[in-house]
Amino acid sequence: MTSLSVEMLAADAVEPITSAGNAQLGIAVLAGIAVIVLLITKLKMHAFLALTIGSLALGSFAGANPAKTIASFTAGLGSTVAGVGVLIALGAILGKLLADSGGADQIVDTILAKASGRAMPWAMVLIASIIGLPLFFEVGIVLMIPVVLLVAKRGNYSLMRIGIPALAGLSVMHGLIPPHPGPLVAIDALGANLGVTLALGVLVAVPTVIIAGPVFSRYAARWVDIEPPEKMVPQRPSEDLDRRPGFGATLATILLPVVLMLIKALVDIVVDNPDNHVQRVTDVVGSPLIALLAAVIVGMFTLGRAAGFTKGRLSTTVEKSLAPIAGILLIVGAGGGFKQTLIDAGVGRMILDFSENWSIPALLLGWLIAVAIRLATGSATVATISAAGLVAPLAAEMSTSHAALLVLAVGAGSLFFSHVNDAGFWLVKEYFGMDVPQTIKTWSVMETIISVVSLAFILLLSLVL
Repeated sequence: MTSLSVEMLAADAVEPITSAGNAQLGIAVLAGIAVIVLLITKLKMHAFLALTIGSLALGSFAGANPAKTIASFTAGLGSTVAGVGVLIALGAILGKLLADSGGADQIVDTILAKASGRAMPWAMVLIASIIGLPLFFEVGIVLMIPVVLLVAKRGNYSLMRIGIPALAGLSVMHGLIPPHPGPLVAIDALGANLGVTLALGVLVAVPTVIIAGPVFSRYAARWVDIEPPEKMVPQRPSEDLDRRPGFGATLATILLPVVLMLIKALVDIVVDNPDNHVQRVTDVVGSPLIALLAAVIVGMFTLGRAAGFTKGRLSTTVEKSLAPIAGILLIVGAGGGFKQTLIDAGVGRMILDFSENWSIPALLLGWLIAVAIRLATGSATVATISAAGLVAPLAAEMSTSHAALLVLAVGAGSLFFSHVNDAGFWLVKEYFGMDVPQTIKTWSVMETIISVVSLAFILLLSLVL
């Protein structure tokens, strides 16, 4: 997986869709992003159309062949929907099963009974961090959203006061903690020790998630005071249910994909042999698609059948779950298309060219390169791969602890200021029912806080170690 990702990045860098110089390409990137923002904020255009037009505008400003621009956009849209889209759909089905069966009520009632008032944001960040440990960010979101929205609505909490801690927990795990793809790629590229990186990553993650989650959520709730969007909030089950699933069965169903992915991650670390039969099995069972699909199938029995659903009722529940996410799928897909257009235009190579002669400390250099590529392409993974590849020669003479800190610095930089070229930006915007400026004030600022605060703790650790 690591070598394939690096080879793909190299191919993108060697054969960009345009021969534009760095100056023209930089202007094209800014112009493309400006077009998207203006179309959405000023003309109130649907985000899917704005992202599509912005991608074409980017290609035009960069002097790319229109056919190649269209091919890049459609390839990015297709790969994003194929990857994230299926997960969103499965997550929506699981969420609807939770809602209609009364399982979500059971979870939310328990959370509200155990944690209330000032403790609630802390409870949400803890739950999200545990769930996010083995999960891809998008999977964590689709699992957490129904609970976050219901807790905010039932407990009469500000959505940002509850949502930001949950998002912070998921994002910090995604950017800093193996076995997530970004940190694993960087560990491999820099020859770092996985165990040391994991230990130091946890040391950095704990204070970072506290500051970016419960602490920042106080300010985010003042800046953006919104209600949970009605179309996304799981509705109370109809009153004709004679019973609802137990708390234990409901929790086990939600945690099933978490456990399957965690088993896969542990086997990959301990066995580390692609030809091993056990690892081959866990690689399949622990893949996001299979793990979530298993949860949906199990949920039909532990949630649906436990609530007395007939086969027809189960079928109706699944059908109704997919309609509300059609717009989200298109917007997230178009965000992926815009990101791919940026990558194929050679933006990653442009950033690397600019940074070759920077004479600054290795940890800060790795962070800055990752930040620049993240801002330009919207992809945390591409930012991690590119930055790790560029600073890899510096890691050769580093101690074990400093090589691990360099991995974390690159991962921290890859989270910086998510905006309109990041599919995750649109995912959060649509699920939380925000507009673009509100999403920037909350989600984008939170990501920036995570990136900067984690870098500060990484630099402090480098002085101690």
